[in-house]
Amino acid sequence: MNWTYQNKDINCIEDFGEPTPYGFAYIINNINTGAFYVGRKILQNNIKRKIGKREREREGIRNRIERIQKESNWKTYYGSNQLLIEHVKTQGEDNFKREILQLAFSKKQLTYLETKYQFTLNVLEDPLSMNDTILGKFYKKDFNQ
Repeated sequence: MNWTYQNKDINCIEDFGEPTPYGFAYIINNINTGAFYVGRKILQNNIKRKIGKREREREGIRNRIERIQKESNWKTYYGSNQLLIEHVKTQGEDNFKREILQLAFSKKQLTYLETKYQFTLNVLEDPLSMNDTILGKFYKKDFNQ
């Protein structure tokens, strides 16, 4: 099951166009139950790789660490929520719709967009929401008393 953005299927980073976004805020809906999860995903991870002494000498490199950008697992990602992951395993990916809500072009903007949509969609108060927390500061259990 692909991600959709503005009613188009997204299969690769190039489908987003230029400039390449840092990540996106998303919603995953369970088609059968109406349950949903709101989150965020980055498109590329920055990885540090140690460069050995021999390689540095051979290549004439002074730095001991090389920074590499590697595409994240965004194509197959279904969120970090354990309940959601379990539902996807038991019910199958075809019963879930993954939709990109908005693109972000920086880390700070991505955090803002995720939080904005979580508050806008009342994820802590809606019984259909699978979100348990917002920013690790606001918890669903605090609203279910």
